[in-house]
Amino acid sequence: MSSDVIEAKWIDCFVRAFELCKVREGEVAAILSETQSRAILVKLAELALLRLKTRPFHLVVPTPAVNAPVPVRSTGHSMAIQENPAVIKALASSSFVVDTTVEGLLQATERGEILAGGTRVFMISNEHPEILERLLPDPGLKAKVQKGVAMAKAAKEMRVTSKAGTDLTVDMAEANVGGGWGISDEPGRIDYWPGGLCAFYPRAGAVNGVIVMDAGDVNLTFKRYLQDRIRLTFEHDYIVDIQGPGLDAELMRSYLEAWNDRNAYAISHLGWGMNPKARWDSLTMFDKNDVNGTEQRAFAGNFLFSTGSNRFAKRFTEGHFDLPMRNCTIALDGRIIVDAGKLVPELS
Repeated sequence: MSSDVIEAKWIDCFVRAFELCKVREGEVAAILSETQSRAILVKLAELALLRLKTRPFHLVVPTPAVNAPVPVRSTGHSMAIQENPAVIKALASSSFVVDTTVEGLLQATERGEILAGGTRVFMISNEHPEILERLLPDPGLKAKVQKGVAMAKAAKEMRVTSKAGTDLTVDMAEANVGGGWGISDEPGRIDYWPGGLCAFYPRAGAVNGVIVMDAGDVNLTFKRYLQDRIRLTFEHDYIVDIQGPGLDAELMRSYLEAWNDRNAYAISHLGWGMNPKARWDSLTMFDKNDVNGTEQRAFAGNFLFSTGSNRFAKRFTEGHFDLPMRNCTIALDGRIIVDAGKLVPELS
């Protein structure tokens, strides 16, 4: 991309996004960043909050040292706060928090304490502003995502199939179901921009079967489209076999092995994309440093599955894959909600 120069149109986008989050004049708003945050996002947040006549302040923390055996990317699990009680208190006492940390607070261990008092947290994904501009939050997504969430909460079983060979069964009993539409407009809510996803964390031992990732599916940890198929066999949540003819399967095996942690092989969360403006193919248009891949998590009709931590199953690890797939059919108790990669009309 070209150099990061502040554009008036991007300030306008941030103002609109904050307005949708019900940011109001005089509100105390914290801008959370770390030393490796994307500077233009931090500045755009500040300028937009000032234009809205809030009372913003910056809270900047050092980016922690790297402790993982391999690079960590795109987890939604920021380590930046480091359980610092002063930082947590400052965020929890603000009614609105703009999160511009590199990985985001969605899965962060401090999330519960920050939200407990009614703070609204709005994560701005670590993307180039051009991506955020194109995917401005859409209030119309809220009702559709909520409908999808209600369907998932009511289901006893989810089954995912595809012509490539996927046949996965998920027991939905006790699953923790949620969704994001890209607007943090309620007390105690966290959401992120760009949004549009129904997702859930299954209980321990709920996932069995086979997932076959096909050419064109995405490994977002690597920010890479697959060139060859990968066949993953799951038994009681865990990947027990990885097969594939080319580099993609070899890279996945190598990354997972590097953690030396069985939980890195386990299912984290599953779901499907709901955002009709999000593009599967847009990853081709950006350098890796300019994109976080949140758009690919959200494109309408994808099947998204992730490996790694699942706090509801009491599994914790820094190893994480987000793996959105095309052309899958998703059924809840036999009722199709995604048909070969297309949302059914009631959700689209």
